[in-house]
Amino acid sequence: MIRHQIGVAGEVKPGRLVSEVEVIVEGRVERALNYNFLTGPVGRGDRLLLNTTAVHLELGSGGYHFVEFNFSRPLPPFQGRGHIMKLCYTPWQMRVLSCEEQAAGNRARLARFAGLGGTPVLIGELHSMVAPAAAVLKYYRPACRIAYVMTDATALPLPFSRTVARLKEKGLLSATISCGHAFGGDYEAVNVYSALAACRSLIGADFIILAPGPGSIGTASRLGFSGMEAGDNVNRVNALGGTPLFIPRISFAERRRRHFGLSHHSLTALAVAALSPALLVLPLMPPQRLRLCLGQLAAGKLISRHRLLLLPPPPLEAIVRQMELGPLESMGRSFREDPCFFEAAAAAAAAALRLAEQKERVRRNGEGEKDVGGKRAFDHLSLPGPDHQPPPGPGSPSRRRRAFFPGNSGASRGGSHPGAGSERARAPGQAVPPRCGQGPAGGAGRQAGAGGGAAGLRPKGAGRGDRLPGGKVEKADLVLQHPGLLR
Repeated sequence: MIRHQIGVAGEVKPGRLVSEVEVIVEGRVERALNYNFLTGPVGRGDRLLLNTTAVHLELGSGGYHFVEFNFSRPLPPFQGRGHIMKLCYTPWQMRVLSCEEQAAGNRARLARFAGLGGTPVLIGELHSMVAPAAAVLKYYRPACRIAYVMTDATALPLPFSRTVARLKEKGLLSATISCGHAFGGDYEAVNVYSALAACRSLIGADFIILAPGPGSIGTASRLGFSGMEAGDNVNRVNALGGTPLFIPRISFAERRRRHFGLSHHSLTALAVAALSPALLVLPLMPPQRLRLCLGQLAAGKLISRHRLLLLPPPPLEAIVRQMELGPLESMGRSFREDPCFFEAAAAAAAAALRLAEQKERVRRNGEGEKDVGGKRAFDHLSLPGPDHQPPPGPGSPSRRRRAFFPGNSGASRGGSHPGAGSERARAPGQAVPPRCGQGPAGGAGRQAGAGGGAAGLRPKGAGRGDRLPGGKVEKADLVLQHPGLLR
């Protein structure tokens, strides 16, 4: 059921696609959003029909009502092109011009799509993972083209996202695609597969971020949460020949046990929905936290199913500050309160950058320099020393990142990003192994050669159920692909 109420518009903050409106509802001043392309313009004094359901139930809609109808203005004209319906068979069904339609003029280019060709696709469960991933990619590669695909797992109108508006304003996203019943992107797509194809054929994306819009649906049950689609998206990316980089949901500020360390959402999506392997990147973190996360993966028998990589995260706070993106926030927590959450997205972006560099190196050097299997994939890494990261709850971010990204704590971007010609600036390394021995889909089949410098971790007895003695990870319990990884 929908909770409808009548309100009167007060102050209006107009926008091109969405306007924020103060509304007086039963004598109270509250907030509402008006999607201009759905319900037409709104002005002070207009009498509005509002959907107040989410605010009444105290759900995470940002505290907004939504304008359903404006009694004070003429009906907005029926306009636009296309015959694909979104929100179909509801009172709000609308037509869009989907990028796959003949009328969109893209049919020839989409017909030439032959696969993603190993394109890195960063897969996130939460919308708050988009900004840190995009910031790291664009910081180190200012000329790269980044496409954001918004699925319909949570919020449906893409203009609802202030994050995307800010990223586009700053030039971090080249284009957006809303797929399924999500709508309002630069391109509309019928499903995730055609959206991914459009990223390559129409946008020419070097990197793709695939994640839902704002909001997250959870029921405190094992399978009843919106983030389950992240595992399905691993399969979709593999099916089209891309490289899926799964952004794990990590938190040490969470008070809910099921989300502490690696969230059960990530663990379940990887265990149940991801039928093909992904690159799973963990940010370098203090040993006890790393042990917890590895233990959680091992308990779910995930280490042998997916390609696990350990990377030092870039100096994300300094990058975001320099790009003037505003403070990062997720679940009401800032970067300083829960740095590992955001560093997970940053580390996945760093892995995507390495993968792109490896492909470029192969292209430059020809067939003789192929290293797609990952034998020479990683520079020397060592596990963290003292625990500089704050305990769960508020605290200052770790100082340890500076050792891995010298000169980037506040330096200008000019010439200090991978691909800018400076080998020093190519930290955090050279490449990510895009695949193992399971063919073009990528994943966790074989290990890299013993002589390679890889940071893939696999516990002893991985083939025997990923068991870790006592549920803890010790140095002797790890089979290391680089003999100097642990010192």
